[in-house]
This record gives sequence, structure tokens and C-alpha cells, in this order.
Amino acid sequence: MRILGIDYGRKKIGLAFADSKLADPLVVVHGETMEELIEELKKIILKNQVEEIVVGISENEMGEESRNFSRSLSKSLRRSRLFRIPIETFDETLTTQEAQKLAIEAGIKRQKRKGLEDAYAAALMLQSYLDEKEINV
Repeated sequence: MRILGIDYGRKKIGLAFADSKLADPLVVVHGETMEELIEELKKIILKNQVEEIVVGISENEMGEESRNFSRSLSKSLRRSRLFRIPIETFDETLTTQEAQKLAIEAGIKRQKRKGLEDAYAAALMLQSYLDEKEINV
């Protein structure tokens, strides 16, 4: 199974991908509007032949925004008729901080770390999802 992990943010989203038991950071997508982000995601979903999507949900206001994003993405994919992809949500609380810590420990330079931290956070969230669900991708 080919799974896309999403770490949602207002202006950018981190993406991770798994087609094995390990999640890998993929890319950070930028957009001014939710519609722009979703259109970019559709391209990535097609290119990578994604079969499932996992959206990280945090707490408080950003958690609600992430849920809204997940619903908007689901509606947009259904309208496209090209996509019949299940979308799950999964707790991603503190993954960005954990990703920053691990990147520093790994010696990744600040510039690269800053540009990909959302993708690293998405990879941590997706890996936790895979581990918890014991998914054999």
C-alpha cells in the first residue's frame, strides 16, 4: 500500500510517503490558499499512486484546522472522481518539535532542517501510524 502522510500548516504542508514499513520525508508544499494546497496535493497523489492518506491532527485551534483541511481534501478528491482514496486522521502532537530535535542530533544543517522540518514531522507522524496499525505496506 502506498500511503501519504500530511502535516498540515496554514501556508505549507509537510508530506511523507510510505510504500514499505518505513516512512520517508517527501516534500514541503507551499500555497496561499487551501485550494492551491489541495491542487498541488492532487498532482502528488497521482504521481505517487497514493492509495491511502493520513492527516496529522494536533490539539486546539490547529487541530480543528487540520480536521477542516482533511474534510476539504476528502470532498475535493471525491468531486474529482479520479480519486477514491481513504483519508484517516492520526495524532501528530509534538512531531514538529521531535523532528527538529532528531534533525539537530543527526547533524542536519539549519538551512536544510528549516526547509524540510514539516516533511520530517509528517514522516514521524506517518511512522507512528504505521507502527500503531502494524501496517504491512
